[in-house]
Amino acid sequence: MSEVINAAVEALNGKLGGGFSGVAKFVIEGEGAIMVDGTGARAGDEAADVTLTASAETFRGMLAGDVNPTAAFMTGKLSVDGDMGLAMQLGAALA
Repeated sequence: MSEVINAAVEALNGKLGGGFSGVAKFVIEGEGAIMVDGTGARAGDEAADVTLTASAETFRGMLAGDVNPTAAFMTGKLSVDGDMGLAMQLGAALA
């Protein structure tokens, strides 16, 4: 597993606390995927209600608070496939 994925899992678990009310997948281009659900974040690539795809740079920026997830989506740096409501919940949790 890549260091980027490991660091992202740790950061997401810190930000999301007790987990998330749906099933989401973050795909980090060239690195792998992270699953987020009621148990928290973990490395994995399974079916999800919503899939968010971004470059490692964009994803790091979102976790650090330097990149607004909504702005990233509006500028095409973040793509969303699936339940937009869940994506918005995740965006609010990351902000």
